[in-house]
Amino acid sequence: MKKIWTILAFIGIPVGLQAQQPAQPSLVYTDGFDLNLIGQAFPLSKSYHRIDTARYRSFPSVIKRLLTHSAGLVISFKTNSPRIAAKWCVTDSKPGNNMTLIMNKGLDLYIKRNGVWEFAGVARPEGTCNEYVMVQHMNEGEKECLLYLPLYDKVASLSIGIDSGYHITAGGNPFAKKTVALYGSSITQGASASRPGMAYPARLSRDMGINFINLGLSGNGKMEKLVADMVATIQADAFVMDCFANPSPEEITQRTAYMVKAIRAAHPVAPIILVQTGPRESGNFDSVINQVVRLKNENIRVEFEKLKKEGVKNLYLIKGDELLGRDHEGTTDGVHPNDLGFDRMLQVIKPEMAKILQ
Repeated sequence: MKKIWTILAFIGIPVGLQAQQPAQPSLVYTDGFDLNLIGQAFPLSKSYHRIDTARYRSFPSVIKRLLTHSAGLVISFKTNSPRIAAKWCVTDSKPGNNMTLIMNKGLDLYIKRNGVWEFAGVARPEGTCNEYVMVQHMNEGEKECLLYLPLYDKVASLSIGIDSGYHITAGGNPFAKKTVALYGSSITQGASASRPGMAYPARLSRDMGINFINLGLSGNGKMEKLVADMVATIQADAFVMDCFANPSPEEITQRTAYMVKAIRAAHPVAPIILVQTGPRESGNFDSVINQVVRLKNENIRVEFEKLKKEGVKNLYLIKGDELLGRDHEGTTDGVHPNDLGFDRMLQVIKPEMAKILQ
């Protein structure tokens, strides 16, 4: 170290100045509610819940809890700041053993470049209340940004920080083409994506410019009558039922028709898309698991055919055989897709959605 100081002094750089960095401006925070919150099925006042569960007191407690999770919610904003940070508070619940902390409780930032939404940074959680710089040293100019909220936790408060002297404003809704209510399981909610923006409903929205409302209910997308009636009241251009991982084969037979008909009664022409459950990689060698999945998908197909014969129009079925590929590498735990698995799901689902939603 003494040798380095001697050299610096010899070439005329005062010792001590060479390590100094320009002081960064202070961060100024804006409440997330002052920007544009996208992704709720019904507008809520100053809440990061997906549904106002106080309106649905008869829902099972586990479903009400899951609907307070902010899965699929995203804040749209614009800023010219070279640095973007976040302060947010979540609960002290423990993440599942198949989840990253970033997916469970963190934030995920995307910025549009050349017309394409690109990953820009994450906010890593360390406790119930956190502060984190997601990206810095960016070039000058205004940027369109999307901040994805946690998939598996409640958000109590959230604010976005930028350097003082710069501005931040609410962004537009980049998913304004259509609204699609996507009711489903933990796979829909986003387990086990690495971060919030990698859940497949979020990726569909960015790729297609459509607002896919994430109504994934981890382990509880079972088409109960009360929930089916609620989903049917959502003002959407189309409905997707990707819930068949959760109900038993018998429940699929008993409940599918009611939910489809409830939606159709409220929305006479909106497309209704049934997505068969994907293969269970845990059933690669377990013959019982494999047989249960086969029976579920057979029962979905049978119900679909019955409904078509009864005259239900604009009803579609997307098969699940190829959702995860064939090499058994598409899950984290044998059930929930990893990022590779979600990418493979998109390769199957997105072309079908594009044709139907034209």
